Amino acid sequence: MKAKSEEVMKLCAAVLLAVAALLSPAASANAVAGDTYVALGDSYTAGPNVAPTDRMAPPGCTRSAANYPHLVASTLGLRLEDRSCTGAKTENVTTTAQFPDQPPQLTALTSTTKVVTLGIGGNDNNTFRDVVAACIATDSLTPVGTPCRDTYGSTFVDQIHADAPVIGAAITKIHQIAPTAQVFVVGYPAILPRDGGCYPQVPITDGDAAYVNGIETELNTVLRDQSRLNNATFVDTYNSSLGHDACQPIGTRWVEPVVPGQKAATLHPNAAGMQADTAAVTAAIRNPRTS
Repeated sequence: MKAKSEEVMKLCAAVLLAVAALLSPAASANAVAGDTYVALGDSYTAGPNVAPTDRMAPPGCTRSAANYPHLVASTLGLRLEDRSCTGAKTENVTTTAQFPDQPPQLTALTSTTKVVTLGIGGNDNNTFRDVVAACIATDSLTPVGTPCRDTYGSTFVDQIHADAPVIGAAITKIHQIAPTAQVFVVGYPAILPRDGGCYPQVPITDGDAAYVNGIETELNTVLRDQSRLNNATFVDTYNSSLGHDACQPIGTRWVEPVVPGQKAATLHPNAAGMQADTAAVTAAIRNPRTS
C-alpha cells in the first residue's frame, strides 16, 4: 500500500512539472555573434549630442553612433538595427510614427530578431520634461525648501503608475512579433543625487532634488515590475550610476547638468554614461534572466 502511495505521489509530481513547463515561457538561447539586435527607446537610448552622430538616423532623432546600442553591438558582435529616437513615447515604439521618416519602432522587429532592448517611459505624459520644467520654475522663484513638491505632490508619480499597463503592453507586443528574442528593459540612470542638489548648476533645491529623484526611482520601479510581469529582463542602470549624477564634476559625472560641459544633451547621459550603460546591458545579455 505504501509503495502504491509513493507511486501516486511521484506521478502527481511529474504531472505538476509538466504543467509548469507548459505554462512557463520558453527560454531563448543566449545571443551569439551575428544575431540581430533591435534597439528601441527614447533619448536616453539614442544619446543626443554624444559624438559621433549616427548618419543613418532620421534628423529629428539626433541619435549617436556611440550610444549604448552601438557599443553593445560592437562588443558582442551583434547586427544592430537601432530605432531609438529622441523624444519617443511608448506609442512611438508601438503604434504611432514619430516623424514621417521614423515609423513605429516595432517595425524593425522580425521573427528572427534575437535581442531587443527597450528604454522608454520617461516621455509618456511628458513626465521628464514636465518635472524638470515645473521644478525649475517653482524653485527659481522660491529657492529654498520643497516648493515643487508642495505644488505638485503625487501628480507625476500618479501618471507613471497609470502608464504601467502601456509599458507592459509594449513588452508583450515585442514578444508577439519576435517570439524567440531576449527582451531587456533598460532603466534610467541617476540624474540627481539622493541626498541634495547642486543649485544653481541644476536650479532645483536640495529638498526638491530628493523629490525629483523619488519620481525617477518610481519610474524605474514600474519598469522593473512590468519586466517581471511580461517575461523580460530589467537592466538596472540607476544603482551603478549613484555618485555619477549631473551634480558631479567633469570626469565623474555620467549625466550632464542644465548647461552641459561635455557633448551631451541637458540632463542626459554623456559618453561616459553611455559606456556605463553598455557595461550593464552587455552583462545582462551575457547572463539573461527574468528580473
